[in-house]
Amino acid sequence: MGILSKEQIKEMGFARVGDNVALSDKASYYNCGKITIGNNVRIDDFCVLSAGEGGIMIGNYCHFAVFTSMIGAGKISFGDFGGTSSRVSIYSSSDDYSGEYLVGPQVPSEFSNVHHADVCIGRHVIFGAGSVVLPGVVVEDGASVGALSLVTKSLSSFGSYFGVPARKIGARSRQCLEKEQALMASLQI
Repeated sequence: MGILSKEQIKEMGFARVGDNVALSDKASYYNCGKITIGNNVRIDDFCVLSAGEGGIMIGNYCHFAVFTSMIGAGKISFGDFGGTSSRVSIYSSSDDYSGEYLVGPQVPSEFSNVHHADVCIGRHVIFGAGSVVLPGVVVEDGASVGALSLVTKSLSSFGSYFGVPARKIGARSRQCLEKEQALMASLQI
């Protein structure tokens, strides 16, 4: 994976990029002035970050595996210590599928009915390969989403979810919170 240099990142005009980031030069970044990336973040090849008016905000210690996409006009926020496996798609905009309107980005807005809603993903959240998150969803801290799941509604903290649509299948350990504290303590020099 080729990594963008600090100079290349600066030229792209991101709103903010933290320290110790590894941003693939094979990923696509659109509307960079609306994208904020924290410290210790890795974005792999062929990811797409397409920020709309709401922007994209990524916390610290996050990883986004190949082919992850974050797209839409609403705000997409992703908390610390989280990430995605490959081919995860997070949408803050969606066309109207009823057939009552025209669809597609080239259609004037008076003939379409695009739904825009913020997506808020908490801390310590992980998504399995191929999962899809729809507009308006809140995924609370510590939730995990199994591979190929469709997240249509908000998910509660430290639950494990799986399926189409995603349903709670159990509880997730909170031990990651202790590991976070240990990491932070080790960095206090």
